[in-house]
Amino acid sequence: MKTVSLGAPRSSTVKFRMPTRDNLVPIRVDIEVDGQRYRDAFTWNPRDPDSEVITFAKRTAKELKLPATFVPQILQSIQGQLAEFRSYEGQEMQVKEKIMPLKIDLRVNNTTIRDQFLWDIGNLESDPEEFARTLCDDLNITDPEVGPAIAVCIREQLYERLLVRLFLL
Repeated sequence: MKTVSLGAPRSSTVKFRMPTRDNLVPIRVDIEVDGQRYRDAFTWNPRDPDSEVITFAKRTAKELKLPATFVPQILQSIQGQLAEFRSYEGQEMQVKEKIMPLKIDLRVNNTTIRDQFLWDIGNLESDPEEFARTLCDDLNITDPEVGPAIAVCIREQLYERLLVRLFLL
């Protein structure tokens, strides 16, 4: 791919946030206790009260029949990731390029997805979940777990790249 520059790239300073319609945080939990493992990836609204995280951890352990020892670890994992995200909110970051290349390389159940595309971080109305639904529809993917996995993958990459921009300021 050839890039043509039409002058110096414009740079702007913006407040840190996810460059999507919903300011959701990608959360990844991977916990093992006494040979039993819980792994999951999902998004969380950083504005939700911490009591919601406690309820989620308890409900997850109960529904998956995990020992009660998982509850504090699930809670700690989610709260730690939310605290990190919240610590960056309001900080300024430098934005030079508004188009980011993203890559997906996922295996969910019996489905493998490999794709790459450009994402406009200047468009705060973009929606990773809608993009994932459309991609699954276009590829005739019917497994209901694939779309959310794609959306989390997109959000994780956006978050990682935003952190790089935040620390380059």
